[in-house]
Amino acid sequence: MQRRAYAPAAALVAAVLSAGLAGCSTGGRDSGSGIDAKAGQAGSSVPGAQPGKYRSLPEPCHYVHRDTLRRMLPGADDGDEQEAEKIYGGQAAITYDTDRRVGCRWKLETPNGTRHLSVDFERVVSYQTGVSDDERAEQLYQRLATAAHIPAAASSGPSAGPSASPSTSASPTAAAAAKGDLGPQLADASPAPTGSASADPRLAPRALDDIGDDAFVDDKLVPAGGGEHRDVTVVFRSANVLVTITYDQWSTDKQHIPASQDLQGKAHALARELDAGHFGN
Repeated sequence: MQRRAYAPAAALVAAVLSAGLAGCSTGGRDSGSGIDAKAGQAGSSVPGAQPGKYRSLPEPCHYVHRDTLRRMLPGADDGDEQEAEKIYGGQAAITYDTDRRVGCRWKLETPNGTRHLSVDFERVVSYQTGVSDDERAEQLYQRLATAAHIPAAASSGPSAGPSASPSTSASPTAAAAAKGDLGPQLADASPAPTGSASADPRLAPRALDDIGDDAFVDDKLVPAGGGEHRDVTVVFRSANVLVTITYDQWSTDKQHIPASQDLQGKAHALARELDAGHFGN
């Protein structure tokens, strides 16, 4: 099945991040030192912004566990071993500075449809006086959440209280959904109308409180000429790193609508796995 080069959610994330970096990264990196050039100007009484926790990024195609890829790309092992290795190996995204941005893409095609998975890491460096790397990353995260129309929620950091989002605080079931503990009770969750997110409030786009410092999940069902596809995006911030996971399923059978609970659950579990790995640092 042919599909466009980038899913709408991935394109939106890239556009917001590119705009943010253009506004804060003038001056670039010190090409000789390997250290981000962000100290205060010589003779100035204004100190440089606080450097971020992370100074490097992982090798993304090897950072996702093989068992996780098997769950997210079911059927990849059905062919020959060489083809399976090619699928699981992924394709690294082309970036100009792997200290600042890396990514990997995986694709599985079957007679019934296609699944795509991508993981992107963006290490944010602030060059704005008095603004730390973490603060700049939080600003960019908020732009992404606003662009995705995620209900306002409190920060998920250690000092934050319960999420202010109605979808995650209205009931114990909704709170479990925010943590990814959906369980078998969602097996009959209502499918979404075409072109919208899931109609089930437990699966609606929402803030997540169990990943990094801030996180959200977005979910859209999009009509396609030969069937339906659902795009799920999880974005989270850990200190000065933004991680974006996009996971979609295309179905050639118009009677089979890709399920939110399946895609969201797997993308959410991957986000927790990446966050727990502390980016290899």
